[in-house]
Amino acid sequence: MRNKRWMIIIAITWSFITVNCQSMKENEIINLPTPNKKSNISIEEALQSRRSVRSYKKDSLSIEQIGQLLWAAYGSTSGRKKTCPSAGATYPLEIYLLAAEVKGISTGLYRYNSANHSIIKIQHTDIRKQLTEASLNQEYIENAPASIIIAADFKRTTKAYGARGERYVYMEVGHCGQNIHLQCESLNLGTVIIGAFEDDKVKQILHINEDPLYIMPIGYKY
Repeated sequence: MRNKRWMIIIAITWSFITVNCQSMKENEIINLPTPNKKSNISIEEALQSRRSVRSYKKDSLSIEQIGQLLWAAYGSTSGRKKTCPSAGATYPLEIYLLAAEVKGISTGLYRYNSANHSIIKIQHTDIRKQLTEASLNQEYIENAPASIIIAADFKRTTKAYGARGERYVYMEVGHCGQNIHLQCESLNLGTVIIGAFEDDKVKQILHINEDPLYIMPIGYKY
C-alpha cells in the first residue's frame, strides 16, 4: 500500500515537471541579431524587381534573415516609432513567425516583440500543414521554410478613430506587407501575400485573439 502511494506521488510529480518544462519551452525568448541599416540594393532596385513568389528552394533560412525581415515588418526605429506608419501611432498589428527550417530558431510559432527585437515561442510544433489547409490548400505555405503572419487588434485604432479606424488598420497591414516584400528583395528571398483563408480556423490554429490579415510564406527564390 505504501509503495503504491509512493508510485502515485512520483507520477504526479513527474507530470508536474513535464508540464512546466513544456511551458518553459513554449515561453522561450530568442534575442534576434541587430538588423542591418544598409544593403547593396537600392529602394528603386527593390521596387523594380519585387514580384510575388510562390515556389521556394529547400534551403533553410538563417536567424539573421528572419531578424531582418521582422524588423522591416514592424521593428522599432526610434522611441515608439516603427518601420511603417500607423494612424495616431496606435500600432494595432501583431507579427507572428512560423519557423520550420530556420538555422538558430527551433520549430514553432513565435510572437515578435519589437520593443527589444526578440521573439517569444508560443507553440512548439510545425503547424504548416494545418495552416495550409485553413488557407484553401495554398501549398506554398507548407513548402516554405518560414511564414510571417500579420494579425490585428482593431480596437487599438477604433478606440481612437471610431469605425473609420478599421480603414486605417487595413492601410497599415498594406504598409507592413510591402516592407516585408522589399526586404525580401534585398535579401534575395521571395514571398507572396496571402489573404485567402478561413479566419476562424487560422485563429484557432495559431491560438491568437487578434484577427489574421496576411500570411506571407518566405524562402529562397528559384
